[in-house]
Amino acid sequence: MNSHRNARTTPYARAQMVVRHQAGEPVAAIAAAFGVSERTVAKWLWRWRAEGAAGLENRSSRPHRLARACDQSLREAALLLRRTWRMSAEAIAEALRLARSSVARWLAGAGLSRLSKLEPAEPVVRYQRERPGELIHVDIKKLGRFIRPGHRVTRARKGHRNRGAGWDFVHVAVDDATRLAYVEVLPDERRASAAGFLIRALRWFRERGIRVERVMTDNGSAYVSKLFAKVLRRLKIRHIRTRPYTPKTNGKAERFIQTLIREWAYAGAYPSADARTADLPRWLGWYNTGRRHYALNRRTPLQALSDLNNVVRNHI
Repeated sequence: MNSHRNARTTPYARAQMVVRHQAGEPVAAIAAAFGVSERTVAKWLWRWRAEGAAGLENRSSRPHRLARACDQSLREAALLLRRTWRMSAEAIAEALRLARSSVARWLAGAGLSRLSKLEPAEPVVRYQRERPGELIHVDIKKLGRFIRPGHRVTRARKGHRNRGAGWDFVHVAVDDATRLAYVEVLPDERRASAAGFLIRALRWFRERGIRVERVMTDNGSAYVSKLFAKVLRRLKIRHIRTRPYTPKTNGKAERFIQTLIREWAYAGAYPSADARTADLPRWLGWYNTGRRHYALNRRTPLQALSDLNNVVRNHI
């Protein structure tokens, strides 16, 4: 028997109700003795008269029938209309004379709530440039400034807010072929800051023997500015922009930023944003010289650069 732990009656108690009633005890007295209502006692007496001892056993709580049960064929028809004609839940409900909530529930259960789910997934296209400097990915990540450790470190939401502290703008440049990275933390993401960062990044790569041929960015205001275009034009570097709303086109910069945030920005309990910025050169040096990448056959960016430069020299 598997009765609820707070159940007033069990099959044995119900049988005792029947015994007492057969002995001439009134229903009111039986109800008071078992701590239930007279209606409950009457219900078990009625079941005993109708079914005998079997009527006193526990039954499933599942209803015998559902008042608004929908035919499976209607659900299949709704999904077919969604896939074939891309109809909305309202239109499907009107066409099949159903409640919109039922149609919406079916679409959600089948993973068809959004029209984008009806389109086949785009194949993943992975690429990697052969030469260092053939393509540099540039992007910006905005980080909140703080003057005391926040809830990511203290785990407390109250009393640790840093309102009005402002923002840090982390500008990154990553070489496609070697994953070698250059990073600066600047006070804004305006065109002057973006252009200045680009010049310093190109100089940094040049000092390591990398001549940049192409720069890929998103369509942020700083990157579509005349100043940014002027710098690239004077240096004879081709500018490639990502397609709108497709950050994966600049995926290596996006992936590097994820690593940067996880292993540097949120990795330690920094006392302030300035302390976090001061720790960036240490982490970036380890990333370029000590962190091994699966995409580079377990080599570090600096090792990949050395290997690729040797290949280039051997073919000259």
